Amino acid sequence: MAAAAYRAGERLHDERIDRDHDFTNKAGVLHSEVMLPKGTPEAFADRATLWNAVEAAEKRKDAQLSREVEFALPRELAKKDNIRLAREFVKAEFVEKGMIADLNVHRDIGEDGKAMPHAHVMLTMREVSKDGFGAKVRDWNKTALIEQWRERWADHVNRALAERDIDARIDHRSLEAQGIALEPQDKIGPAASRIGGRGLEAARIEEHRAIAQRNGERIIANPALALDAITHQQATFTRRDLAAFVHRHSDCKEQFDTAYNAVRASPELIALGMDGRGQERFSSRAMIETEQRLHHAADAMAQYTGHAVNDVQRNEAFTSAAKRGLVLSGEQNTAFEHVTNSKGLAVVVGYAGTGKSAMLGVAREAWESAGHNVRGAALSGIAAEGLENGSGIASRTIASLEHQWGKGREQLTSRDVLVIDEAGMVGTRQMERVLSHAAKVGAKVILVGDQHQLQAIEAGAAFRAIHERHGGVEISEVRRQLSAWQQDATRHLATGRTGEAIRKYEERGMVHAADTREDARTALIERWDQERQGSPGDSRIILTHTNDEVRELNQMAREKMRVAGALGADATIKAAGGERQFASGDRIIFLRNERGLGVKNGTLGTVEMANPQSMTVRTDDGREVAFDTKYYAHIDHGYAATIHKAQGMTVDRAHVLATPGMDSHSAYVAMSRHREGLALHYGRDDFADQSKLVRTLSRERGKDMAGDYKPELAFAELRGITFRQRIVEIVRQVPEKARSIFGNFRPQARQLEPLPMPSNSQIEQRRAVERYARALGDIGTMQAQRLPVLPHQKDALEKAGKALEAIRPHAAADVARALERRPELIAETAGGHSQKAMRAMQHEAAVRTDPALRTERFVSDWQGLSATRKQLEQQGDRAGSARVSAKLTELAKGLERDPQVEGLLRGKTRELGIDPKPERSIANELTATLARERTRAFDMGI
Repeated sequence: MAAAAYRAGERLHDERIDRDHDFTNKAGVLHSEVMLPKGTPEAFADRATLWNAVEAAEKRKDAQLSREVEFALPRELAKKDNIRLAREFVKAEFVEKGMIADLNVHRDIGEDGKAMPHAHVMLTMREVSKDGFGAKVRDWNKTALIEQWRERWADHVNRALAERDIDARIDHRSLEAQGIALEPQDKIGPAASRIGGRGLEAARIEEHRAIAQRNGERIIANPALALDAITHQQATFTRRDLAAFVHRHSDCKEQFDTAYNAVRASPELIALGMDGRGQERFSSRAMIETEQRLHHAADAMAQYTGHAVNDVQRNEAFTSAAKRGLVLSGEQNTAFEHVTNSKGLAVVVGYAGTGKSAMLGVAREAWESAGHNVRGAALSGIAAEGLENGSGIASRTIASLEHQWGKGREQLTSRDVLVIDEAGMVGTRQMERVLSHAAKVGAKVILVGDQHQLQAIEAGAAFRAIHERHGGVEISEVRRQLSAWQQDATRHLATGRTGEAIRKYEERGMVHAADTREDARTALIERWDQERQGSPGDSRIILTHTNDEVRELNQMAREKMRVAGALGADATIKAAGGERQFASGDRIIFLRNERGLGVKNGTLGTVEMANPQSMTVRTDDGREVAFDTKYYAHIDHGYAATIHKAQGMTVDRAHVLATPGMDSHSAYVAMSRHREGLALHYGRDDFADQSKLVRTLSRERGKDMAGDYKPELAFAELRGITFRQRIVEIVRQVPEKARSIFGNFRPQARQLEPLPMPSNSQIEQRRAVERYARALGDIGTMQAQRLPVLPHQKDALEKAGKALEAIRPHAAADVARALERRPELIAETAGGHSQKAMRAMQHEAAVRTDPALRTERFVSDWQGLSATRKQLEQQGDRAGSARVSAKLTELAKGLERDPQVEGLLRGKTRELGIDPKPERSIANELTATLARERTRAFDMGI
């Protein structure tokens, strides 16, 4: 009775103890009902009658009174849809089997501020007829039903999401593997602690511990369960990640130790080596096998050559585009040639706003002329809409595509070209499923994206890995921003130089600090309103990180609209997120994909007509959309939106409220949506000063792949691969050509390196090299302008050097030497193109450890400097000649610290232009020769 009252938020009288259980103050109960099977007494529809009868039917004090099933509901669905989803499942799985079900749908708010809708279902244990309860049904308690219910619930939810074209789904494999699942554990929150005096807290805690105990036993029996769950959203993990997971899913110290050790000893656990922070990283065999299948599919597609577009078809597409006023730039044209070649796989990477969709629109015409069927897909609905609007390629979400494939519909064929936009947001597992499907039928796939923008929600960085393996084309010419300095700022954001981008906007008065976030919010709305009135024809959006801030900003913006008389009469709409007031003139955002209306999650528009029953909206792409709010209510005010909703969006002006949850990826997206103007606001209660703002918005949270690390030899041996076979396998997998993805470097071949490197993440090394080059470039700029080097610039260089040293000893010295010898690489590397710098650094490592290479370098340097000195002498530049002579002297004296090179140089005296005596060192002979030549030059008056 206490449990039923608590879950329903009601007051129920307990006849057994003659006491009321009152939980009428409990918040968050969205729906509550008792669902009866056919032939059940109608009186049992009353909750108090039902559960008092249940307690009265049991005579043993240790009898089980009921069973409870809990399941999470998708936050992507509206309240009424979630209730319908829960009712359908409960009716099919429990009520129609003869159980009475007490269903309660709750909505809590998690620590991340996001809604957590879920359902509690209390079930009776006995068969029931018109006369009341009969015998207990033991089959209802079989543990096999748990697995069945979990799988059917996942199918039920995924079907509903896919049918609504919603870009989300339940991956039940994250908690279920090899037919065994971990049970969802009830939380013990503040509500439970408040009811401890009524005896329920102890019962809830005991229930929680019992589930944790059972989960711990399952992990001990099958450690792969834990590995599947951990790698659901991250391809690799640390010991701490593993310990935290096992701690949540075990009951006591003894069980934790046993479960943790079981996972650590599992053959499914793969040790990858150390990351850039010195932490050991792990992955699962299943994750690595998924990555291998991904690469196998990509490799197979790269070998296909059945998708050629001839020159006539290309030229026709160019002519058609020119008639529309579109002429591709040099980079766009290169990308066009790349995607329309005959191969089955093509990759296009580029900064935000570089015109990738426009290029794809021209490619679409060429493909269609060649007889291909062109289809588009993206992870999110708004990204799919952006692709369709920008290129004319009919597009939908990947989840929707997979749903259709699962039903045997809309299968790809060898005549299909599938364009996947914003591919950097697609996780490894989903990318593998799509590419494997395409490879099986011989379809062509074009991956388009920028891995520096928002990261995949699921595990992995498949887009980056595929590009590093197969190469592609890069588009770096920013076209979205109209002014050159803003285009430069976008490039800075794309290459991790967030501070430089913020500085450019701050210099032009576009970065605004306030004492508090509340003041910053107010200032943002004031500026937004002024610009709205000053440029009413411009499109604009307010962006921030959290839904709570979006709601507040929407309300404040709408109040400004009301005061200005820009809104018509209010109509109260029962929207999915609660009641909202809409009026003509309101900005609106659609929150669910609806193919019938032609809108996506994130589509923006302006209300033309609104009443409680229907609305008419003019979308920003010019279409008129009319709908009945009874059937579509997934709408909200669209003055402000989360940054995640904005990827793929373009507006004239953007207003951004920075909060501590942002990072370099969200900053890049938020600060690159505009064509003309940007205003960045922040409060000093969040960021003490601008340097703190820069540090927060510069945080890199890029996802990794298991393949970013070099597994120890034990991994190969664990798979039964000998050392010789391992070498053969590595060589076979080496691509013919690998190019960088805005600085994401991976060596072209996993070959024997001059200096063996530990098992480090190559992406960590690449980032550290780029940070070092940026810091070095900033210092060089200050010195060139004869300005003092700032403390934070020195600190940045020192930190980048320490990061390199953490990856490999002497790495900082190697990259410093490489950039010193080739200073032209500094700007290139700082801009994200670090491939040449990485190679130069590896060469410096080889030179440092190989006396023969050092000898060759010495001879080359000596000959080059000597020739330069002679040329300067002939030109009469005595000061320049003296400077070069000093460098030659320093080079010669360096031999005193390198006896190995000193000895090898005795065989190269002719190349050095000397004839040393046996008792005299090469260093002394070179120094003496320099002195004689300087004296001769002086005597000749040179």
